[in-house]
Amino acid sequence: METIKISSFINGVISVTIAPSVSDRDINVIDEAEASEKGEASVQLSEGCSYEYLIDEGFILEEIPGIVSQSKLNKQSGRITPNIYVGTLPVNILDATSFERVGILQLEVRSVKTSYREDYRRMLAEIAEKCTDLLMQHSSPVVQTFKVDPEKDSVTAYQRFAFIKSVLDSEEFDSAIQKIITAPTTRWRTILTDKPIQSVRRINRRTVRQLSSSNQRINIQKDHPLGYLVDSIPERIHVSAKEETADTAENRFIKFALEVFLKQCSDFTKIKSDTRLRKEAIILTEKLERFLDASLFKEVSVLSSLPLNSPVLQRKEGYREIFRFWILFDLAAKLTWSGGEDVYGANKKDVAVLYEYWLFFKLIEIVCEVFEIKPPQTKDLLDETSDGFGLKLRQGVFLPIKGVSDNGTRKLWVQISYNRVYSGDQHYPKAGSWSRNLRPDYTLSIWPYKLNDDEAEKEELIVHIHFDAKYKVEKFQEIFSDKVQLDEEKEEERKGTYKKADLLKMHAYRDAIRRTAGAYILYPGNDQTHIKKGFHEIVPGLGAFSIRPSRIDNGVAELKKFLIDIANHLHNRASQREKIALQTFKIYENKNRIDLNEPLPETFGPNRGLIPDETFVLVGYSTTKERFKWFEEQKKYVFRMGHDQGSLELNDEVVNAKYLLIRKKGLDEASDLFKIKSKGPKVYSRSDLQQIGYPFSDKPKEFYLLIEIERVTDKEFQNVSWKFKELEKYKRIIESEKNLYSKAGLPFTVTLTDLMMTKKK
Repeated sequence: METIKISSFINGVISVTIAPSVSDRDINVIDEAEASEKGEASVQLSEGCSYEYLIDEGFILEEIPGIVSQSKLNKQSGRITPNIYVGTLPVNILDATSFERVGILQLEVRSVKTSYREDYRRMLAEIAEKCTDLLMQHSSPVVQTFKVDPEKDSVTAYQRFAFIKSVLDSEEFDSAIQKIITAPTTRWRTILTDKPIQSVRRINRRTVRQLSSSNQRINIQKDHPLGYLVDSIPERIHVSAKEETADTAENRFIKFALEVFLKQCSDFTKIKSDTRLRKEAIILTEKLERFLDASLFKEVSVLSSLPLNSPVLQRKEGYREIFRFWILFDLAAKLTWSGGEDVYGANKKDVAVLYEYWLFFKLIEIVCEVFEIKPPQTKDLLDETSDGFGLKLRQGVFLPIKGVSDNGTRKLWVQISYNRVYSGDQHYPKAGSWSRNLRPDYTLSIWPYKLNDDEAEKEELIVHIHFDAKYKVEKFQEIFSDKVQLDEEKEEERKGTYKKADLLKMHAYRDAIRRTAGAYILYPGNDQTHIKKGFHEIVPGLGAFSIRPSRIDNGVAELKKFLIDIANHLHNRASQREKIALQTFKIYENKNRIDLNEPLPETFGPNRGLIPDETFVLVGYSTTKERFKWFEEQKKYVFRMGHDQGSLELNDEVVNAKYLLIRKKGLDEASDLFKIKSKGPKVYSRSDLQQIGYPFSDKPKEFYLLIEIERVTDKEFQNVSWKFKELEKYKRIIESEKNLYSKAGLPFTVTLTDLMMTKKK
């Protein structure tokens, strides 16, 4: 149990007792010095945990929806449940009778990840750096022009301050200043100094003039070497000397930059409506003042001109970093970010949301590099405002970055999207979800250059790969491990602690969003990448990548390798995914519904490919009983070749036909069904057929086509007759032919579905 005493606005002290609901989650109390340095409250809770509180009689804690709730039995007690809230949590203490505020309970909600402070600072700094790089494309800073208005709402002020702080409150900035202070650049300058005349070693014109004109003289004897010239010489004379000094143009610039930083941060301390902003600004101001108090800057004079072309500023360690920070600072002060309210608004410090934003910039960087597309321009990510620029990035707002990739063999559109919504109301073939609205954090979409994305969706030629940011995931085993028993998972679901919900969400993206090839989790762990492939190709698949907010060993290499494999896969025109996409397009392109409820052989073993709509039947003709007997005995069937009527036209349906139905002269039905054994028709000459005893007609042709056949043995085709004259294709042939004689023997093909629809009942 922790008892927290705070000063109130009335005489006395109010006691608040807080205890964790789960014993293994203690309350951490840090000293005031550390709390002040970090800009945090000293009493620290953990996110995602629940705490019970009890306040002195006569007082209550003001309720905060979803975070602070009062007990229905006793208003002095209740529960504090931070959930995903991270940062300073000010809770108003009210008089139980008048409900007037009499105090504030300051709590800090810490992230469960021990590195969240460093992660938060580094990610915010990198986002600021990316944005300022974009601004560098738009304008070149010369001097700071932005001024803080203490009377305005502090929301915009904190957005700007967050970027400024990310620039100045970094280890790199501190290290650069220390390097300058300990090893400043210096120069030699000439000065005049008084020296006793006895110590002068060199005599020049200046010295000679002083011998006759300087005051405070001493007499000399007449026998002195100079006695014949003068009666006296000066006791001391002015001589030139070299002196090392730190008062250089570069050091003046560093002092000027620190003063600019200090002035800007001091302005933020005047904003009274935001205690956290003022507190953090004061801490930063004090740090800058300590730097300016260094002895180095006491001997440095005022800057008169900006030495922007100085090699020292551009190259020397320490100086070049501060020069870059000065440029970043000028641009950062012009940046606002409405999406920052989700990260640091209302005193919170939501590192999970910041991780989501940070990853978007990382993904843009990796995708642009892998697919060799142009990086985003200023207008893609920033909007110009009346007093600066606003970052477009915000939770729930769709933001696409698009470019063209051309590797020499295939030209593709590549788009990385933030918060793209796939609607459940859109019907096939439009883009969307099969069920409900889904919104992955990031979607990588790729499609052929000559099509727009809507056309590519309809043609099944677009590929979507989704990524979701999960800052709270520590290890991929938490979601991919099979060690947890199914009964334990059910129990976790009932308790609301189910860790594999993130994995199931990836399955939802993969299976529900049309034309999705993969869905992957991005998390800041330290273990290896984990990918599960649908089959032997890189996609379809599911997986997790460890991407950490670190300048080194951040895990980006694994994700980059994965995207390189994706790029190579999409340039492969013979991939299985291409075949699946084509078949899907063909299947869904045919919107005609056919109900076929006739017995057919099951599709396994030799009949594995028996799909009625894709199985073709050659319909042939036998003019005599003698010829039909030859077909049966020889297990061969012969077609005429040539340009005249009754010849077989070779096409895909004929070559790939699986069955042959022979109709006989004078009959309206056919029951003789054969399976085609040969892989395609073979050309036979008249002499070849004579040798095997084929019964020719009166006018034999020079060449024929021959296929090998055998009687079907499937029970579903036994004792079955088909009314072939009801076939639409037969009717069209009859209507198109003028020569009645040629109609009878004209061969044609139909699908097995069409044939079964004419089955005699």
